[in-house]
Amino acid sequence: MRVQSAILIVGFALLFSVAGLGAHHSASADYDESKTIKFTGTVSKIEWTNPHARFVIDVVNPDKTVASWSFELASPNSLTRAGWGKRTLTAGDVITVTGSPARSGKTLGVTKSVTTAEGKKLFTGTMGIEP
Repeated sequence: MRVQSAILIVGFALLFSVAGLGAHHSASADYDESKTIKFTGTVSKIEWTNPHARFVIDVVNPDKTVASWSFELASPNSLTRAGWGKRTLTAGDVITVTGSPARSGKTLGVTKSVTTAEGKKLFTGTMGIEP
């Protein structure tokens, strides 16, 4: 009976470890790394959540319409280790973001760099950017 219980436990452990493998993926699966986008806009939202933190900026287009772009960052743990806090970006901040656009064509991107209005470049933890 103990052998059967051990086999059952190992089986469940393998099942759950394999199921988690598909949860995380490379940025190139969702974003077109061969293209670069760059926007200056006003931060309207910050999501400090796993597996990746995100922020939304409102960008004024040449025709004066406003587009909201959502950008993916590294995980909150990676950002914290690099000196970020929940208030590193706040709603109302004007920033410049460089990244790669979503393959879907939606107003989504993954960050390559974030620069504050004062010129400070922030670690983003994505696309090979180091602190």
